[in-house]
Amino acid sequence: MRASHDLSRVSVSFDEPNLVPCAGLLPAAVLAQRIDLAGLVDQRLGLARHGANSGVKALGVIGSMLAGGDSIDDTALLRTGALPQLFDATRAPSTIGTWLRDFGWHNVRQLDAVSRELLARVWAAGAGPADLSGPLTIDLDSTIVPVFGRSKQGAAFGYTNIRGYHPQLATCAETGQVVFCRLRGGAAGAARGAKSFLTETISRVRAAGATGELTIRADSAFYSRAVLSTAAKHDVRFSVTVGQNKKIRAAIEAIPEAAWTPIPYWLSTPEVSGADVAETSYTAFAGTRHAMPVRLIVRRVRPTPGSQLALFTTFDYHAFVTDRQGPMFEIEADHRRHAIVEQSIAELKSAGLAHLPSSRFTANAAWLALAVMAHNLGRAVGLLAGGRLHRATAATLRRAVFTVPGRLVHSARRLRLRLPRNWPWADQFTTALDTITAIPIRR
Repeated sequence: MRASHDLSRVSVSFDEPNLVPCAGLLPAAVLAQRIDLAGLVDQRLGLARHGANSGVKALGVIGSMLAGGDSIDDTALLRTGALPQLFDATRAPSTIGTWLRDFGWHNVRQLDAVSRELLARVWAAGAGPADLSGPLTIDLDSTIVPVFGRSKQGAAFGYTNIRGYHPQLATCAETGQVVFCRLRGGAAGAARGAKSFLTETISRVRAAGATGELTIRADSAFYSRAVLSTAAKHDVRFSVTVGQNKKIRAAIEAIPEAAWTPIPYWLSTPEVSGADVAETSYTAFAGTRHAMPVRLIVRRVRPTPGSQLALFTTFDYHAFVTDRQGPMFEIEADHRRHAIVEQSIAELKSAGLAHLPSSRFTANAAWLALAVMAHNLGRAVGLLAGGRLHRATAATLRRAVFTVPGRLVHSARRLRLRLPRNWPWADQFTTALDTITAIPIRR
C-alpha cells in the first residue's frame, strides 16, 4: 500500500456515531428473522435462572462469531458505532457469560434441538442441498480443540498428547454445513458414542427433508460393529477406512497382481503409475453375530522417491470397506473426498471454535452448538448469494460479506446502509439480501 501523502499526518479519533463496523451482518440477521431463530431459542431453551431473552443472547454470540469473534468478550463488537441502532437488542459480554454458565446438560440438548430445527428451516428456505430427493453424503470425524488452562472441566490429554476437548462432527459434503456436533472430554476415543451420534445424524438429515440415498464416509477410527450395523439398520450406505490389522493385511496380500489397475496419480509417468487400485470380497467381523460381507477396496501408492519409506517398502496400502454399488474407481475416488470434512473443521476453528472460552463443560458445549449454528447460517448466506460465494470458505465470507463497513443513514423514517463504492462482492451481497428478503416470515 502506497500513498502520495505522509500517512503519519493522518489523525485518528473514535467518535463516528453512524459508522457500522460489520454492516455485512445484515443478510444473516434478516435470514435469522425470517426463520425466527430467536423465537425458536426462546421456545426450546429453559434455563433455571438467566433464561430471559435467550434468543437475543444467542443471536449476539452467533453474530460475533460470523464477524470472526472467538471469545465471550468479542460479543462487545455488536455494541459499537451504529450497530445498536441496526441490531437494537444486544447484551453485554458479562451478561452473555452469565447466561452461558447457567447451562446444564439438558439445556445443551435443548440447544441441540434448536440447531436441528435451524438446519431444517434453512434447507427449506433453499439454503441447502440442491436436490433433497437426490443422494447425500455425510462425513463423520472428530477433532481436538486445545486448551491451555488446567481448570477447564473435561479437558484432558488424548491420543495426540494435547490437552483439550475432543468433539465429534458430522458434515454434509454437498453444502459444507454441520449436521450435528457433540462436545466430549479430551480423553474420549475418536469413536466413543459413535452409534448414538450416527443415529442422531441420520435422524437430523431426514427431518431436514432429505429423502434420497444417504452415504456416510469416515476414517478408520469409526470402523466398528456399532457404526456399520447402525448404518445398515437405517438403510444408509457406508464407506469406512480400515486399519492394517492381520486380517486386512492377509486379504490385501491375497489379491493377485493382475487385479491391480493403475489410476492417474501425482507420481504417474508414462512408464510407472503412482498408484493402483484393486478390490476383493471381505467379511467384516467374521466369526461374530455381526458378520457382514463387504467390498474391500484397496489403493496402493508408491512411496515418494528418496523418502525414508521408500527404503523399506515397495507400496503403501490404504483400504476401506463399503457396501456401495458402482464402479470401483468412482467409489475409491469418492472415498478420498472424505478429506473435505477437514475444511469444515478448519472453518469452525477460524472463528467460534478457535477455543472454548469457559471453565464449565456445559457452557463450552453450548458455545460449540452456537458455533455450529453460526457456521450453518453463514454457509446459508453464501449459498443464497451464489456466484463466487456459493462454496466460499468462512474466511472469504467474512471478508466479502460480514465485515464490510457501512454508514447508517436515517431518511424518511427508514434506515439505509451506505456501503463502500466499487465493493468487489456487491452483486453477491445484493443477491443474497434480495433472496433472503423474499423468504416468508415464520411465526
